[in-house]
Amino acid sequence: MQDGVAAERHAAQEEVLRRGHDAAQRHLAARSGRPVAPSASDIEALSAFDIELPTHGTEPLQTLDLLETVGGPGTITSNGPRYFGFVTGGAQPAAMAAAALASAWDQNAALPVMSPTAAALDAVAVRWVVDLLGLAPSATGTFCGGASEANLIAMIAARDAVLAKEGWDVQADGLAGGPSITVITSAETHASMKKAIGLAGLGRDQCVLVETTPQGAMDSAAGLEAIAAVDGPTIVALQAGNVNTGHSDPFAELIPAAHDAGAWVHVDGAFGLWAAACPSRADLVAGVAGADSWAVDAHKWLNVNYDSALALIADGDNLARSMRADGAYLPSSAGERVPMNLGLQMSQRARAIEVWAALHTLGRSGVADLIEGSCALAERFAEQLVVGGAEVLHDVVLNQVLVAFGSDDMTDAVIDAVQKDGTCWAGGTSWPAHQPNARKAMRLSVSGWETSDADIDAAAAAILRCWSSLAS
Repeated sequence: MQDGVAAERHAAQEEVLRRGHDAAQRHLAARSGRPVAPSASDIEALSAFDIELPTHGTEPLQTLDLLETVGGPGTITSNGPRYFGFVTGGAQPAAMAAAALASAWDQNAALPVMSPTAAALDAVAVRWVVDLLGLAPSATGTFCGGASEANLIAMIAARDAVLAKEGWDVQADGLAGGPSITVITSAETHASMKKAIGLAGLGRDQCVLVETTPQGAMDSAAGLEAIAAVDGPTIVALQAGNVNTGHSDPFAELIPAAHDAGAWVHVDGAFGLWAAACPSRADLVAGVAGADSWAVDAHKWLNVNYDSALALIADGDNLARSMRADGAYLPSSAGERVPMNLGLQMSQRARAIEVWAALHTLGRSGVADLIEGSCALAERFAEQLVVGGAEVLHDVVLNQVLVAFGSDDMTDAVIDAVQKDGTCWAGGTSWPAHQPNARKAMRLSVSGWETSDADIDAAAAAILRCWSSLAS
């Protein structure tokens, strides 16, 4: 009797998984024939989800059908070749398949004893990323949800390390009553960095903000002046890849100066740090390997599934000091790499699986080609828009392009028209973001592995067509 019940359950599970796989394939196959953004009616149809919780539940196949028929049309094709918003990369096939397999495995990667496979892949994937980015072999890291969390992990480790040098144990005694910490960062620092500074208890409004160049990188002379004034525990938070322009802070000059002053240096490299993996662009982040910690996303330029990022620390002891958790029910882990002792989460999904699959599939040269290809496409994008009469507001050196169409009102109108047109999707920003006289700009981020010359040509033509229509 029990064998019969088990067989029925297995057959039902197989059918649900098959239907889910088929729905996923249909969604992927339909991407090229649909607008990048959903229509107003597709968004309105999502109200079908807003019902009271069913009393007796629903058949799994009916649930899947509702997700496919109502949810699918309401999604943004952000994993497609013509989505240029928010530095969003699409998932590579190997990463996508690995994510499906990882979902079936459903491993908790907190402890090696909970999943030997997850532990093995975690250790290898971190080592590969460290090697690929040219960081010291002694560096270690932890997988987490995104650069926001990675920045927070690094800032907590930095906070505890600089105070430990002063004889203050934050984990034991807290922050109250301890030495104050100075944080030096760019006036163009990313919102996630500000958030991390606040969450680490260091005060968003207490930062020393250093002025930037017209390209969005920290001004070297101003940065050196701020570092020279260091007095007491200090963290210098730099940036690889300004989120608007792609330009990076002058690491080769600032990092040694900060270390001479006794400061910890953290680099928010959510997408820009990947330039270090591309020989033709590595000079843009020269000197970055000398920092004490780094944050980098995998779900952006490495093109793995959301969500996936890494916090990397040059000296792993500084990470363990802040993140370690002990309990009588937890097994001894002497000599082992224990993910739960390296990050904020205890229970955690095995994010390393997709990263390992992506890196194993691409190899060193494949990652370099992915980065260089995106940068070349961004340059192509900028050239076509300039030929069409638009104004690019910075030197295009990475995968970011800021473009204006005359007045602020016209630029906003073009952005709105492009989003409604559906050929591609681009968002807006203000530049320079921290200045009161900032100009409105369309922000184009070329980050997806599928984007081709033809996609750039079609997107540029659509943008210029929308502008022409509005101007006439």
